[in-house]
Amino acid sequence: MDEDARATDEDRPPTAEADATATDTTAAEAAAEKAATTPRGGESRARPARLADIAARTGLATSTVSRALTRPGRVHAATRARVEQAARELDYVPNRAARALNSGRTGSIAVLVSDVTNPFYFGILRGTARQSRAAGLLQLLVDLEESGELEDALLGRLRHSVDGAVLAASRLPDRALAALDPAMPVVVLNRRIPGVPSVVIDTPGGVGHAVEHLVSLGHRSIAYAAGRQGVWSNEQRWRALARAAARLGARAVRLGPFPTTRWPAGAAAADAALNARVTACIAFNDVLAIGMLRRLSERGVDVPGELSVVGCDDIFGADFCSPPLTTIAAPLEDAGRLGVSMLVARLRPDPPAARAAVLPAQLVIRSSTGPAPRAAG
Repeated sequence: MDEDARATDEDRPPTAEADATATDTTAAEAAAEKAATTPRGGESRARPARLADIAARTGLATSTVSRALTRPGRVHAATRARVEQAARELDYVPNRAARALNSGRTGSIAVLVSDVTNPFYFGILRGTARQSRAAGLLQLLVDLEESGELEDALLGRLRHSVDGAVLAASRLPDRALAALDPAMPVVVLNRRIPGVPSVVIDTPGGVGHAVEHLVSLGHRSIAYAAGRQGVWSNEQRWRALARAAARLGARAVRLGPFPTTRWPAGAAAADAALNARVTACIAFNDVLAIGMLRRLSERGVDVPGELSVVGCDDIFGADFCSPPLTTIAAPLEDAGRLGVSMLVARLRPDPPAARAAVLPAQLVIRSSTGPAPRAAG
């Protein structure tokens, strides 16, 4: 049968045979739309457009309208154009719940963060939101409150509510995340796990550049203000600092661990750095580094005259604190975008093999670093 004949068949009003073979999508959507637009007691009211309204306007079967909107490749191009035009004119909005009943897909993804108030996540969430919108997906933001137990529990509940998840700074062990992926596709950020797709920002490389920068300024004793223990990126940054210091003939000192999501934690890190008698300190992140700057100012310590300070991530505010913070800039929005793109790829019938995508980090030199004190040279 040629394309014109197929179009004629599609344009024909529904018959008993067509009704008997109508897709499950049509039945599910019609039932869900009716339930959503008919109030209790059966009273009529103004309601959103439904598939039946598009069918009435175009003269097509409801099943054909459904196929044109959900499986456009299975209908004639002219028929699809008629349906899409009618849908626009009627301001038709697809019923996600109905489609989920039929396809098993919800059209939504979850983005899990350990602490929604941490400025580190602002750029990541901007990237995930924009990419989700571009992919036609609804983004659900989940705050884990720095709890691995809560993360485990919520992931179990989310399996039937979303199509997949982007995990930023997960607290779960590698084995648990690897076991989760077959049941619910996930992408992890800033962490490498065999068999699980991930987006890794090369902040360890940036730490190496920071050490080179400090050594070039005459610093020979450099501290690392560590974040919480067990965090993959924390250990990677310390190892990078220790390797670079050894290669360049500098002394590396590890301080902490310190909390890294609130400014006040920087006070303890600043005091520890002064007690360690180092001339420079690289902090796990900018939140900790900015807290250090505040404490050093309170104590009358000149930055960078007496102590140079380097942060990591280049969060909002790092460039206008006092003094402006030298930091390792991470492409956070790009990481969020790429995480969603990789998750969308995992949702395809033929998903690609899991891989770790690496994004470069860049040292941004500002006023919080300077030459080592002469007495230390």
